[in-house]
Amino acid sequence: MAASVCRVGSTVGRALTKTRSPILLSLRRGQASVSYAQSLAGAPETRLTTLDNGFRVASEETGHATCTVGVWIGAGSRYESEKNNGTGFFLEHMAFKGTKKYPQAALEQQVESMGAHLSAYTSREHTAYYIKTLAKDLPKAVELLSEVVQSCSLNETEIEQQRKVVLRELEEVEGNLQEVCLDLLHATAFQGTALGHSVLGPSKNARSLTRQDLVEYINSHYKAPRMVLAAAGDVNHEELVTLAKSHFNKVSFNYEGDAIPVLPPCRFTGSEVRMRDDALPLAHVAIAVEGASVASPDIVPLMIANSIVGSYDLTYGGGKNLSSRLARIAAEEKLCHSFQTFHSSYVDTGLLGIYFVTDKHHIDDMMHWSQNAWMNLCTTVTESDVARGKKALKASLIGQLNGTTPICDDIGRHVLNYDRRIPLAEWDARIDAVTPKIVRDVCSKYIYDKCPAVAAVGPVEQLPDYNRMRSAMYWLRF
Repeated sequence: MAASVCRVGSTVGRALTKTRSPILLSLRRGQASVSYAQSLAGAPETRLTTLDNGFRVASEETGHATCTVGVWIGAGSRYESEKNNGTGFFLEHMAFKGTKKYPQAALEQQVESMGAHLSAYTSREHTAYYIKTLAKDLPKAVELLSEVVQSCSLNETEIEQQRKVVLRELEEVEGNLQEVCLDLLHATAFQGTALGHSVLGPSKNARSLTRQDLVEYINSHYKAPRMVLAAAGDVNHEELVTLAKSHFNKVSFNYEGDAIPVLPPCRFTGSEVRMRDDALPLAHVAIAVEGASVASPDIVPLMIANSIVGSYDLTYGGGKNLSSRLARIAAEEKLCHSFQTFHSSYVDTGLLGIYFVTDKHHIDDMMHWSQNAWMNLCTTVTESDVARGKKALKASLIGQLNGTTPICDDIGRHVLNYDRRIPLAEWDARIDAVTPKIVRDVCSKYIYDKCPAVAAVGPVEQLPDYNRMRSAMYWLRF
């Protein structure tokens, strides 16, 4: 059973360009029948219904012949302790190994007979199980999801088998240095708190987790008010609500002994962690400050700020003509193989940073120019910079919703975070309302003279001393 979804939007785009699609040609000539503003105003409405037990149902009818439907749950590694860290990820593997009604072979047969794709993922605050299938098979898809979420068999034999799979995945992840670097960044930035936990958990937990641990995790967190049944595609909302009432009306909303789990508070700590290995060919470095929470009004200016700094990869063309100043310097001076900005937002905090990959001789220079880009955001960002950042951000927001699966994921996460789906038109208005002064003020609030968290993996001898990186978080001339 596949455990991930392949997104082929860029491949489709290349294929259309290659075949010189009439649609693309008309767009190039400025003959598009629908403007950007009209497309925002005409975006389908996301409908939301709450059942009696607090279970929420959200859908968007997009007109696709297919649909994606899934259950998004407000549970992840942040809700785990040192002892059971990795339980959510372990459960994700068990989801495909059969339910009380459908043993593994029967479950796989049901999915394959529909030509569907069943998948799941776990993050620090969310867990999702979803199916992409033909719209006519929606009732069966919802039934299978209800079985996976509510009636996972948790067979002892399968648990032992999946334990080996999880341990093997943990070994494989150690070879993904970007994952390692960003996990280390969370571990040092949120040290001593639940956000410092990795999603996969340590190998000692994977070896010791029992069936009882999995059952307790489900009983503690899989509650109706923390669940959303989201769907996108050729979906009728009333039909989806009826299916939810049929299959999810018995999901409990009561906690044992009224012991409602309280989300543990998280504390950001300016600090560093270095994992030096001179045998590796490239250094992976991330620097971050505490960012905005998902519901913070500052999140849009910070998203624009990240768009201004941009991203870069050796495969990019453009060189000195790249729009991002940091990308131009990186290309002209050959400072790095790639860099990207990121902003990981959580319920009450966030992580705003820059991650780059470079050789051992250019770490100091790349760190200098990365921090210089931050200082420019706080002090000298211009109207043209903000205008460019807005356009890039708008294109990114629309471009990522390139099918029923990313739209469904967007709906599920939004309802969990905001208790509604924020429409694109609202995002567009919030982006347009940002001025250069707002960007400078917000960036000064989160970046200027703040203690950063730094994580580095590989041949990192040239990484500057932490005190020096800290001193680069302000300008004496400002």
